[in-house]
Order: sequence, then C-alpha cells, then structure tokens
Amino acid sequence: MNDLVKRFLSLTQGQEEDRERTDLLAVLIRLFNSLGSRTDFPGLYPGFAPLFFRFRRDLDRGDPERVEDDLTQIYCYLHGSNNGYSPSDRQEMDAYGGYWCHAGGLSPLLRAGPYITPETRLADYGAGNGFQGLLFQYLYPHKKTCQIELSSRMIESGRRLQSFMGIPGQKVEWIHKNVIEVQPADFDFIYIYRPVRPEGRGKAFYESFARDLDQVRHPVTIFSIADCLKDFLGRRFRIFYDDGHLTCFTNQ
Repeated sequence: MNDLVKRFLSLTQGQEEDRERTDLLAVLIRLFNSLGSRTDFPGLYPGFAPLFFRFRRDLDRGDPERVEDDLTQIYCYLHGSNNGYSPSDRQEMDAYGGYWCHAGGLSPLLRAGPYITPETRLADYGAGNGFQGLLFQYLYPHKKTCQIELSSRMIESGRRLQSFMGIPGQKVEWIHKNVIEVQPADFDFIYIYRPVRPEGRGKAFYESFARDLDQVRHPVTIFSIADCLKDFLGRRFRIFYDDGHLTCFTNQ
C-alpha cells in the first residue's frame, strides 16, 4: 500500500457507511499514482499532472470532500482525453443522432462488482477511449471487455491506456463499428450511455437492441446512463436500481 493510499484511508477512517466508495477511491489513487510515475505518460496526458498535484495538495490539507472531487476530475479528464472523430465519423454519427462520448461517473464502477464474474463478457456501447470499460476490467477482472466504438482514433488512444494500466491484451476486444451494427445477445453485462438519440434511425437501434435481448436466456445485467432503454425493453427485464442518472436492469 503506497503512502498516498495510507493517508487517504487515515483521512476517511470512521466513515464505515461509505466503505465501498472509500475502497474504490483507494484503488483509483493507486492507479493514478502508478500512471503518473510512468515517464511516457505526462506527454500524452498533459492535464494529468496539475490535477494530480491538486489532489495531493488537498490530501495534505485533510479535506476528504475535495479529495474525492479531485479524483473524480482526474477520472473525467482521462476518460475525455484524446477523444475525437474524423469528418466521416461525424457524418455517420449525425446521421444516427449520435451523442459525443461522455464520462458516466463513478457510480457505475461502484455498483458493478456484484454483477461481474470471472466469466463475464462485458460490452461498452459507444466506448470512446474505453476508460470506463478498462476500469471495469481493472476493478473486477473478467473474461472479456468488448469496447464498441466508431472512432479509430479513440480506439488507438484506448489501446495506449490499456497498456499503461497493465491490462493484458486478450482481456479487451476493441470493436471498430457503429453501435447499431453490434447485437447484444453475446454479452452478460452491458454498459450503455445513450449512444444515439431514441428517435428516427436511433429509435430503430433501440428497438432492435431490445428485440435481440428479449430472446436471450442467459442472465444479463444492463447499466444504462441517461436511460432511454426502459421505453423499449420487454417485460422480461426489470429495473432493480434507478437514481435518475444510472438505471440498472436485469432479466433475472
């Protein structure tokens, strides 16, 4: 356990009601400290160093709320770094009412543990640079993380992040496709952050997505951010958690 983690755990001692969140933040501290110590990392992520410096400063000041906010800002920065679409990608996204890549937050990472097993095949629809899916794999090692992304530039960035994080190549499959081209039936855990608007051609995607899942007989868990799936999924799926930001479904 490195010194930063020890100091953070000492700062949060006694907050047993938030122990799972504290444990997640401790893992992120260890990861971010490891990334920052690499000589080839700062040049590719120039905004990381000042954010990590602010985190260390607030840790020295003993302010747990600021420390958590700092860690969240680092997470958001890494999730959004080196993201970009080519003109042809933009044209294709616009045709389907696609959304730009956004960070889904720490809540899905905090809640996913009980639903990811060593045999899980996990999919992130509209993965961007894949940081969210990589964190699922980093936190809860499983059979395969499938990163579905239209932008080859983002996939290239994600492969670099995967290497920096020390995640074996065979654990992650990068699928260079439009989300509408990938059927969900092969996956056990699906993370989706509203990759297209639920109207026009985007609506057809959700209708097809729901039809495919309705035929699945193995257990499926869906973590949906800014959800619109509930208007399309059949009665075999039920909501077991919803806080207005994250909606979780199961067919069990």
